[in-house]
Amino acid sequence: MKLEFIPVKTRIVHPPKDDIKDIIDSLDVKDGDIIFITSKILGLHQGRTVKIGEIPKEELIKKEADRYLAFENQTGDFHVNLTVTQNVLIPAAGIDESNANGYYVMWPKKIDQLCQEIRTHLIKKHHLKNLGVIATDSHTTPLRWGVTGITIGLAGVESLRDIRGEPDLFGRNMHITKVNLIDPLTSMAVLLMGESNECTPIVILRNYHGIPFSDTASMADFKIDPDTDLYSPLLNVLPKTTTDL
Repeated sequence: MKLEFIPVKTRIVHPPKDDIKDIIDSLDVKDGDIIFITSKILGLHQGRTVKIGEIPKEELIKKEADRYLAFENQTGDFHVNLTVTQNVLIPAAGIDESNANGYYVMWPKKIDQLCQEIRTHLIKKHHLKNLGVIATDSHTTPLRWGVTGITIGLAGVESLRDIRGEPDLFGRNMHITKVNLIDPLTSMAVLLMGESNECTPIVILRNYHGIPFSDTASMADFKIDPDTDLYSPLLNVLPKTTTDL
């Protein structure tokens, strides 16, 4: 059986709120599949929107962010707000206005829980044993042009492989390395979803055996506190916001 990434075209999901249960129910899923769903339609499903003009975007970003820093590049041709939101380094707290018809769309709340609800529903509906559900978004990488996919919520699959203590080619034990199992897959899924008018907010990964399934996995297994992260000297430049999420 060959590995497949299967893009799923859907109807347009409309702001300010649009229940996507019909889209989820229409998915043709099999045991062992991993379903990638963009945060945009999950946010719209929850009604996580604000009409443009009702509140300044900068205020909305500060409200959603854990850490916030305004930035304008040296040529002055773009202005962004760099944030840490739900332990993800991402511009503008993940708030998006593309394909939103005059609204700002925010990340969904309790993303792992939402992924688990979708997973549980599909497992019961299709009588499955193993199924992963991944919430995705696009983000930028420091010192690189272009956006790539990143995981912002998950259920059903382990996110890491800990290879500390395993020998390298010359018998030296690994001391700190953990392998990110999910973001490379998420990046491929987001690439296939597209960034403009593709109307492909879901991708199903089938026949991939390189990741363990787990009923208890969550993003908590995956996240590092900004104060203890390898990049904390850079992250600490971003002041913490005072608004509760």
